[in-house]
Amino acid sequence: MDDGSNGIQAKVKFGPSKLEIIGDGWFVKCAVTGENIYIEELRYWSVERQEAYKDAAAMWKRELELRNGNKDSTVIG
Repeated sequence: MDDGSNGIQAKVKFGPSKLEIIGDGWFVKCAVTGENIYIEELRYWSVERQEAYKDAAAMWKRELELRNGNKDSTVIG
């Protein structure tokens, strides 16, 4: 399966309940891991920060980093 590495990264505007693709592409990058996330598989993002996350754990890790002033944080669970 193509991991998106040869594809085009989409430009996306994240809204409260949906996202708007403003630049055609196949994927976005996870703000925490840097991994490609196919648009059709994207379920987690921050409207405030306009960031995408590969899963709930990555989203929570980012939240903890910001709450702790970008100090190293550990996701529990």
